[in-house]
Amino acid sequence: MKKILIGVILTLAAVLIFRSCSEEKEKKSILKENSMLIQEQINNVSKLIVTEGHFAEVYNYKDSQQLFGPLITANKKALVVVNAEVTVGYDLSLIKFEIDEATKTLRIIDIPDPEIKINPDFEYYDVTSDYLNQFNAEDYNKIKRNVNASLMKKIEASTLKSNAENRLLSELSKFLMLTNSMGWTLVYGDSNIENLDELRLLD
Repeated sequence: MKKILIGVILTLAAVLIFRSCSEEKEKKSILKENSMLIQEQINNVSKLIVTEGHFAEVYNYKDSQQLFGPLITANKKALVVVNAEVTVGYDLSLIKFEIDEATKTLRIIDIPDPEIKINPDFEYYDVTSDYLNQFNAEDYNKIKRNVNASLMKKIEASTLKSNAENRLLSELSKFLMLTNSMGWTLVYGDSNIENLDELRLLD
Protein backbone atom coordinates (compact mmCIF):
# COMPACT_ATOMS: atom_id res chain seq x y z
CA MET A 1 0.00 0.00 0.00
CA LYS A 2 2.83 2.32 0.90
CA LYS A 3 4.52 1.63 -2.41
CA ILE A 4 1.34 2.46 -4.27
CA LEU A 5 0.91 5.70 -2.28
CA ILE A 6 4.52 6.70 -2.88
CA GLY A 7 4.09 5.89 -6.56
CA VAL A 8 0.97 8.07 -6.76
CA ILE A 9 2.73 10.94 -4.96
CA LEU A 10 5.75 10.70 -7.25
CA THR A 11 3.51 10.60 -10.30
CA LEU A 12 1.59 13.69 -9.15
CA ALA A 13 4.84 15.48 -8.37
CA ALA A 14 6.19 14.64 -11.81
CA VAL A 15 2.97 15.84 -13.45
CA LEU A 16 3.04 19.10 -11.46
CA ILE A 17 6.68 19.71 -12.30
CA PHE A 18 6.03 18.97 -15.97
CA ARG A 19 3.02 21.28 -16.06
CA SER A 20 4.93 23.99 -14.22
CA CYS A 21 7.82 23.76 -16.68
CA SER A 22 5.40 23.74 -19.61
CA GLU A 23 3.56 26.82 -18.31
CA GLU A 24 6.85 28.63 -17.70
CA LYS A 25 8.03 27.72 -21.18
CA GLU A 26 4.70 28.91 -22.62
CA LYS A 27 4.95 32.21 -20.74
CA LYS A 28 8.45 32.77 -22.06
CA SER A 29 7.28 31.91 -25.56
CA ILE A 30 4.39 34.41 -25.32
CA LEU A 31 6.73 37.12 -23.97
CA LYS A 32 9.14 36.53 -26.82
CA GLU A 33 6.29 36.58 -29.33
CA ASN A 34 4.90 39.83 -27.88
CA SER A 35 8.36 41.36 -27.91
CA MET A 36 8.74 40.46 -31.58
CA LEU A 37 5.32 41.95 -32.37
CA ILE A 38 6.32 45.21 -30.71
CA GLN A 39 9.62 45.25 -32.58
CA GLU A 40 7.75 44.64 -35.84
CA GLN A 41 5.34 47.50 -35.10
CA ILE A 42 8.26 49.83 -34.39
CA ASN A 43 9.85 48.82 -37.68
CA ASN A 44 6.55 49.49 -39.47
CA VAL A 45 6.41 53.10 -38.24
CA SER A 46 10.14 53.73 -38.61
CA LYS A 47 9.69 56.01 -41.58
CA LEU A 48 9.77 59.65 -42.50
CA ILE A 49 6.38 61.32 -42.14
CA VAL A 50 6.14 64.66 -43.90
CA THR A 51 3.59 67.47 -43.95
CA GLU A 52 3.89 69.94 -46.83
CA GLY A 53 2.83 73.56 -47.15
CA HIS A 54 3.20 76.53 -49.50
CA PHE A 55 4.05 80.08 -48.43
CA ALA A 56 4.42 83.34 -50.35
CA GLU A 57 6.39 86.40 -49.30
CA VAL A 58 6.84 89.85 -50.82
CA TYR A 59 9.99 91.49 -49.51
CA ASN A 60 11.19 95.05 -50.05
CA TYR A 61 14.94 95.34 -49.73
CA LYS A 62 16.54 98.76 -49.27
CA ASP A 63 20.06 99.79 -48.39
CA SER A 64 21.50 103.27 -48.10
CA GLN A 65 25.10 104.27 -47.52
CA GLN A 66 26.37 107.73 -46.71
CA LEU A 67 29.57 108.65 -48.50
CA PHE A 68 31.84 111.51 -47.50
CA GLY A 69 29.68 112.08 -44.43
CA PRO A 70 26.11 113.20 -45.11
CA LEU A 71 27.06 114.82 -48.41
CA ILE A 72 26.28 111.87 -50.68
CA THR A 73 23.81 109.01 -50.13
CA ALA A 74 24.05 105.94 -52.35
CA ASN A 75 20.94 103.77 -52.47
CA LYS A 76 19.97 100.38 -53.72
CA LYS A 77 16.68 98.53 -53.57
CA ALA A 78 14.85 95.47 -54.85
CA LEU A 79 11.36 94.01 -54.75
CA VAL A 80 11.58 90.29 -54.10
CA VAL A 81 8.70 87.85 -54.56
CA VAL A 82 9.26 84.50 -52.89
CA ASN A 83 7.26 81.31 -53.30
CA ALA A 84 8.39 78.62 -50.90
CA GLU A 85 7.62 74.95 -50.53
CA VAL A 86 7.95 73.98 -46.87
CA THR A 87 8.05 70.53 -45.33
CA VAL A 88 7.86 69.54 -41.68
CA GLY A 89 8.91 65.95 -41.08
CA TYR A 90 9.70 63.44 -38.37
CA ASP A 91 12.25 60.72 -39.05
CA LEU A 92 10.77 57.96 -36.91
CA SER A 93 13.73 55.69 -37.56
CA LEU A 94 15.52 57.91 -35.02
CA ILE A 95 13.14 57.03 -32.16
CA LYS A 96 15.12 55.57 -29.26
CA PHE A 97 13.37 52.83 -27.31
CA GLU A 98 13.87 49.82 -25.05
CA ILE A 99 11.82 46.61 -24.83
CA ASP A 100 11.86 45.03 -21.35
CA GLU A 101 10.35 41.54 -21.44
CA ALA A 102 10.81 41.05 -17.69
CA THR A 103 8.50 43.96 -16.81
CA LYS A 104 6.52 43.82 -20.09
CA THR A 105 7.40 47.43 -20.82
CA LEU A 106 8.01 49.38 -24.01
CA ARG A 107 9.99 52.46 -23.01
CA ILE A 108 10.30 55.37 -25.44
CA ILE A 109 13.54 57.13 -24.54
CA ASP A 110 13.63 59.89 -27.14
CA ILE A 111 11.46 61.22 -29.98
CA PRO A 112 13.24 63.14 -32.76
CA ASP A 113 12.59 66.84 -33.18
CA PRO A 114 10.74 67.91 -36.33
CA GLU A 115 12.87 68.75 -39.35
CA ILE A 116 11.75 71.93 -41.10
CA LYS A 117 12.95 72.40 -44.68
CA ILE A 118 12.32 75.58 -46.65
CA ASN A 119 12.80 75.55 -50.43
CA PRO A 120 12.28 79.13 -51.62
CA ASP A 121 12.09 80.35 -55.20
CA PHE A 122 13.26 83.97 -55.44
CA GLU A 123 12.12 86.36 -58.17
CA TYR A 124 13.70 89.83 -58.21
CA TYR A 125 11.87 92.88 -59.55
CA ASP A 126 12.72 96.59 -59.70
CA VAL A 127 16.38 96.03 -58.83
CA THR A 128 18.09 99.42 -58.84
CA SER A 129 21.35 100.68 -57.35
CA ASP A 130 23.49 103.76 -57.44
CA TYR A 131 26.93 103.53 -58.97
CA LEU A 132 28.66 103.84 -55.59
CA ASN A 133 26.44 101.23 -53.88
CA GLN A 134 26.11 98.27 -56.22
CA PHE A 135 24.37 94.97 -55.44
CA ASN A 136 26.77 92.23 -54.38
CA ALA A 137 26.71 88.66 -53.04
CA GLU A 138 26.27 89.83 -49.45
CA ASP A 139 23.07 91.69 -50.40
CA TYR A 140 21.56 88.52 -51.88
CA ASN A 141 22.63 86.47 -48.86
CA LYS A 142 21.08 89.06 -46.54
CA ILE A 143 17.82 88.96 -48.50
CA LYS A 144 17.76 85.15 -48.23
CA ARG A 145 18.43 85.23 -44.48
CA ASN A 146 15.71 87.82 -43.87
CA VAL A 147 13.18 86.01 -46.06
CA ASN A 148 13.89 82.67 -44.36
CA ALA A 149 13.47 84.28 -40.93
CA SER A 150 10.16 85.79 -42.03
CA LEU A 151 8.98 82.48 -43.48
CA MET A 152 9.92 80.68 -40.28
CA LYS A 153 7.65 83.04 -38.32
CA LYS A 154 4.82 82.27 -40.72
CA ILE A 155 5.42 78.55 -40.34
CA GLU A 156 5.34 78.83 -36.54
CA ALA A 157 2.04 80.73 -36.74
CA SER A 158 0.50 78.27 -39.20
CA THR A 159 -1.05 74.85 -38.68
CA LEU A 160 1.78 73.10 -40.52
CA LYS A 161 3.66 72.04 -37.38
CA SER A 162 0.52 71.02 -35.51
CA ASN A 163 -0.58 68.92 -38.52
CA ALA A 164 2.80 67.20 -38.50
CA GLU A 165 2.49 66.61 -34.74
CA ASN A 166 -0.95 65.06 -35.28
CA ARG A 167 0.53 62.66 -37.82
CA LEU A 168 3.28 61.81 -35.34
CA LEU A 169 0.66 61.20 -32.65
CA SER A 170 -1.25 58.91 -35.02
CA GLU A 171 1.86 56.78 -35.52
CA LEU A 172 2.73 56.68 -31.80
CA SER A 173 -0.85 55.71 -30.91
CA LYS A 174 -0.17 52.38 -32.65
CA PHE A 175 2.34 51.63 -29.89
CA LEU A 176 -0.26 52.45 -27.24
CA MET A 177 -2.96 50.25 -28.80
CA LEU A 178 -0.54 47.34 -29.20
CA THR A 179 0.87 47.46 -25.67
CA ASN A 180 -2.62 47.85 -24.17
CA SER A 181 -3.94 44.87 -26.12
CA MET A 182 -1.10 42.66 -24.85
CA GLY A 183 -1.14 43.81 -21.23
CA TRP A 184 2.17 45.62 -21.62
CA THR A 185 2.99 49.14 -20.41
CA LEU A 186 4.04 52.06 -22.62
CA VAL A 187 6.45 54.42 -20.85
CA TYR A 188 7.96 57.72 -21.94
CA GLY A 189 10.68 59.02 -19.66
CA ASP A 190 9.37 58.29 -16.17
CA SER A 191 5.67 58.46 -17.06
CA ASN A 192 3.32 55.60 -17.89
CA ILE A 193 1.23 56.37 -20.98
CA GLU A 194 -2.25 54.93 -20.58
CA ASN A 195 -4.37 56.95 -23.02
CA LEU A 196 -4.19 59.31 -26.00
CA ASP A 197 -4.43 62.42 -23.84
CA GLU A 198 -1.22 61.44 -22.05
CA LEU A 199 0.34 60.61 -25.39
CA ARG A 200 -0.34 64.18 -26.57
CA LEU A 201 1.82 65.48 -23.70
CA LEU A 202 4.96 63.76 -24.99
CA ASP A 203 6.33 67.13 -26.19
